[in-house]
Amino acid sequence: MSELESKYVLQTAGFDARFPNTNQTRHCFQNYTDYFKCIAAKGEDFAPCKQFKRAYNSLCPSTSLSYDIQRFDEQRENGTFPASLEP
Repeated sequence: MSELESKYVLQTAGFDARFPNTNQTRHCFQNYTDYFKCIAAKGEDFAPCKQFKRAYNSLCPSTSLSYDIQRFDEQRENGTFPASLEP
């Protein structure tokens, strides 16, 4: 195993029973929301919150045709995000 391979581990979000047969957009949105609720409650340095961030970065589409992280970030900044981010 090279130094680079030992430094980075590639993985995707695991199975979530709440979203067994659905479009992953809802799964993406839920993990994004859970991440910001978690850091609001526990702070950005709380390690378990990082799992939500890894999951939404893995699941959220990167195309401009669908919901994505950039749009969610803009909505949060503008106060128009469609869900509560309070813990």
